[in-house]
Amino acid sequence: MSPIDLAIFISRVESLCAEMGAILQRAAFSPNIKDRLDFSCALFDAKGELFAQAAHIPVHLGSMAFAMHDIIDGVDWQPGDMLVLNDPFLGGTHLPDVTVVAPYFFDNKIVCFVVNRAHHANIGAATPGSMPLSNSLYQEGLLIPPTLFVRNGEVLAESLESITGLPGADTTGDFAAQISANRVGLNRLDVLLTSLGLPEFERGIESINEYGESIALSVVRKMPVGHYSFQDVMDDDGFGHKDVVIKVSLEINKNGLRIDFAGSSDQVEGNINCPLSVAAAAVFYVFRCLLPKETPNCAGVFKCISIVAPLGSIVNAQRPAATAAGNVETSMRICDVILGALSKAVPDDIPAASQGTMNNIALGNHSGNRPWDYYETLGG
Repeated sequence: MSPIDLAIFISRVESLCAEMGAILQRAAFSPNIKDRLDFSCALFDAKGELFAQAAHIPVHLGSMAFAMHDIIDGVDWQPGDMLVLNDPFLGGTHLPDVTVVAPYFFDNKIVCFVVNRAHHANIGAATPGSMPLSNSLYQEGLLIPPTLFVRNGEVLAESLESITGLPGADTTGDFAAQISANRVGLNRLDVLLTSLGLPEFERGIESINEYGESIALSVVRKMPVGHYSFQDVMDDDGFGHKDVVIKVSLEINKNGLRIDFAGSSDQVEGNINCPLSVAAAAVFYVFRCLLPKETPNCAGVFKCISIVAPLGSIVNAQRPAATAAGNVETSMRICDVILGALSKAVPDDIPAASQGTMNNIALGNHSGNRPWDYYETLGG
């Protein structure tokens, strides 16, 4: 594929994701999605590899990209199907982030998947905003394992009721918006595949990943080879565990980066634990910030990165660890730690750390005839 054809292809698939996001935003009922813009849309190939993502929320699809293979494997996919899930230990982030996956068929075979993820302000936890002071995943709301809730284009009423009939919640409209966004993505893929043909489309996906990998390696090879480390702490977990350490050792060589979290604290009682997918998303995000603006968001960009994290640690917690704040607070501190290590290698490219927090505010009332939730993030 020529450079011009590749640039056009990248623009088309990224615009497709952006249009999905526009539909999701405008069709959603919740201000959390409509106004706060807490959603993401992307395309994955038939193997579950990311090849296009709009400029939405990096942690969403970074974590999804880390575990998509396991999500799609073993499902008896049919045209018109959609799968819903929010399990943090299956490529999710925390329970409020609900993902809807739809396969795209062309010539009777799965060519790719359209995916969107949106943050629901109420996922069934006892406290408004579904961000409780929890010490177990099962206290944080409704856990949705990978579940078919649209089959052959028809919404399965029983499945939808099981995930929308939450106390004090009115989420049916938001799920309808997520379904609509995926349907728009599928329709736009019809147009794209009809104009390009399947062989050219698959060449485009391959070329995107090769291009992304070449850009990533060119940036890595400008970095000084060596070992760099940094650590910081989470203040506490809400249950008396203070100064929870996040430590990273960064190895740079000419073939890529190795990020090792050895020395980080064990997972804790409170909800600041991260599943590995969230830690990986933070790593991917920081590295993506070092790349040129035109770099496509695709699996190829991250092939040069390997991640090692002790099982059962704060950055690779095991079920049923509480994770509600791991996605919003610990993920930001992981970014700071990685930036700290990189600043020793390429100080001119790392002018500052991030803020290390998301400043989330949740309030509401689940009693009475008109229950409500409000969830907001303040800029830092």
